[in-house]
Amino acid sequence: MAATTENLPQLKSAVDGLTEMSENEKSGFISLVSRYLSGEAQHIEWSKIQTPTDEIVVPYEKMASVSEDVSETKNLLDKLVVLKLNGGLGTTMGCTGPKSVIEVRDGLTFLDLIVIQIENLNNKYGCKVPLVLMNSFNTHDDTQKIVEKYTHSNVDIHTFNQSKYPRVVADEFVPWPSKGKTDKEGWYPPGHGDVFPALMNSGKLDTFLSQGKEYVFVANSDNLGAIVDLTILKHLIQNKNEYCMEVTPKTLADVKGGTLISYEGKVQLLEIAQVPDEHVNEFKSIEKFKIFNTNNLWVNLKAIKKLVEADALKMEIIPNPKEVDGVKVLQLETAAGAAIRFFDNAIGVNVPRSRFLPVKASSDLLLVQSDLYTLVDGFVTRNKARTNPSNPSIELGPEFKKVANFLSRFKSIPSIVELDSLKVSGDVWFGSSVVLKGKVTVTAKSGVKLEIPDRAVVDNKNINGPEDL
Repeated sequence: MAATTENLPQLKSAVDGLTEMSENEKSGFISLVSRYLSGEAQHIEWSKIQTPTDEIVVPYEKMASVSEDVSETKNLLDKLVVLKLNGGLGTTMGCTGPKSVIEVRDGLTFLDLIVIQIENLNNKYGCKVPLVLMNSFNTHDDTQKIVEKYTHSNVDIHTFNQSKYPRVVADEFVPWPSKGKTDKEGWYPPGHGDVFPALMNSGKLDTFLSQGKEYVFVANSDNLGAIVDLTILKHLIQNKNEYCMEVTPKTLADVKGGTLISYEGKVQLLEIAQVPDEHVNEFKSIEKFKIFNTNNLWVNLKAIKKLVEADALKMEIIPNPKEVDGVKVLQLETAAGAAIRFFDNAIGVNVPRSRFLPVKASSDLLLVQSDLYTLVDGFVTRNKARTNPSNPSIELGPEFKKVANFLSRFKSIPSIVELDSLKVSGDVWFGSSVVLKGKVTVTAKSGVKLEIPDRAVVDNKNINGPEDL
């Protein structure tokens, strides 16, 4: 049977007995569950959806650029805090520990690159931009150890934990830990929408306000394109925008990403989960909804404090049912991008694709480790030699899924500046200094090891065996 608000008192008393939760976590969790049970989800009327104007989603090229004046730049940076969402594990890529410690390029991890970038800004402009990592209970202990290696860098690094909520046993609607599930599997971090209350509850928000900070730039730690952008920061300060979401034009690879719409006079995020079935294809089309959310967000700190204190951030709830150790559980989550409609003067900015370079799989690692990119001052920049504005599409089989396997199957990363698409399946191994061009498919027959020799140039070919090389 479906749970109703009648299940709430029982859940509440069970939660009261969970000593691992802080009072803030208890009230946050209960409030999330009661919103879920009362079914207060906002119903989107499709006919009321409007495409946002350039006033609401500002084209990046229309923003005034920042002058070369060092004091203007320092003045802007003195108002900024950089926050990276660091709650994810590297498990999908076959790594233990936080995802941000996977080596991306030249032996440097995501976290190394982030620290180098901010350190360069602090050194160049004589400012003190702090770096804040929002960890989850899954990544906290490891991250605390890892950040020790940056003690001598010119960056103040702060960490705090996002909330820890109990998974709910679906059929009885009680917290799993109250049923004796005491290990980590009984708990979950409730999505990055939690960044606002968690930042406030950690005390960090007040610390930054007392230091004269005004804005936080929030981004996923695995988005290599999410670097500090002064043009955006200057625009927000001048126009008193409390919230800004970076969006970028959709390609066919991004059809599931959330998009910004104008709805009843406010800008808001529309996610695929909110779309009625009969409109899903329209949502995925590139014609009507041309942009998607990069999850690079700029938010005014005072506005966060005001809204969290008023308990006004009631983002759409994303129910995430799972089966863990044979038990059906429910975890309720929220997303930070959905908060846009609660902030005054909120805008989107339509940014170049270069600001969205996430590494979600080993195929993305192939892109960023190849000659398609170079690394300068901790920034990953695209090779000018590539004329095609979009990146090659890359599909690697399950043999390449884990980072360690991926690295062992490439003696060196091939040249892909002139590649359009690559599809690899089966037991395939690449030699060193291989060049791939045009459309390439490499398919090893079942049970056969297929090796691409050193210095091979593969141009628009389907390779099914050594005879095709």
